[in-house]
Formats: sequence, C-alpha cells, structure tokens
Amino acid sequence: MNKTSSRSHTVFTLELIKITDFEGKKSQTTSEINLVDLAGSEKTSQAKTSGDRLAEGNAINLSLSSLGNVITALAKNSQGGAKVVVPYRDSTLTRMLSEALGGNSSTIMVCAIRPGINYYEETLNTLKYADRAKQIKNAPKINESPQDKLIRELREENAKLKAQLA
Repeated sequence: MNKTSSRSHTVFTLELIKITDFEGKKSQTTSEINLVDLAGSEKTSQAKTSGDRLAEGNAINLSLSSLGNVITALAKNSQGGAKVVVPYRDSTLTRMLSEALGGNSSTIMVCAIRPGINYYEETLNTLKYADRAKQIKNAPKINESPQDKLIRELREENAKLKAQLA
C-alpha cells in the first residue's frame, strides 16, 4: 500500500529453512510460502475514478488479466496435449509468483466475494477466475541433491531394518 491509495497487491514471502545435522553432516531443506492479497478488479464507471486513481485501477486490472492468462496457460498445460508458453513476463506480479504458480509447487487460492445482486457479475467473474486456478495440476516433489537423497534413503532403510530386528 502507498501513501495515497489503499488499492494494491500485497505479497509476503516467507522462507523456511530446516537444517538437520546427522553424524556431523548438515543437510538443508528450504521452502518458500507466498501469501498474496490481490486487489480486486475495478469497474471505473462504478468507482467514478479519474486521474491517478484511474491509472492505478487500470494497472491493477492489467496485472490481474496477466495473472489470469498465466493461470489459463498453466491449466491448459495440466490437461496434456501440446504445451503452451506460460506468459510469466507479462507483469511484475506474474514474474514474482512464477515459482509459486507452476512447476515444483503447491498453490491454494482463496477468493473473497461480495453478497448482493449488485455484485453478481463481479462475484461470477471471481468464481470463474478461481475455477481456472483449480484446474492447474502440479506435482511438487522435494528438490534435494543426489547425495542428500541417498543419505535419506539409507537412513529410512536403516530405521526399517532396526524395526524388523526389534
């Protein structure tokens, strides 16, 4: 948020680092969690904006459209067939969230909607947006070095064998 407006996207990135020490060898697992609060699209005729607020609303609508295009491309890629190029570079927001949206990640979207017949179209668009996001299917897996993977597998096998002996 800035000094002159309450309309903005907010992105918090939490980086979690787990360090394990086993017999003097350290292993590190890193994870990022992105918490994103998107400003809703704005109908300029309803809000009666002009000047800086109009430009700001247009920029927000453009970044939401870019995010929608990324979500649509990722959903198409999830369904199989010919791969579609995902337009991450179309906005700063999609560039920031590229790792969170596709590839080795798990994504959850929560949408806020407004009650009332006056907001029917806005609510319907929000639900359609969320439905497109729901169609993205990622297969997250742990990124680890081959050495760390071998150590982890050997530890698991060792624990399994100890359990069999007990």
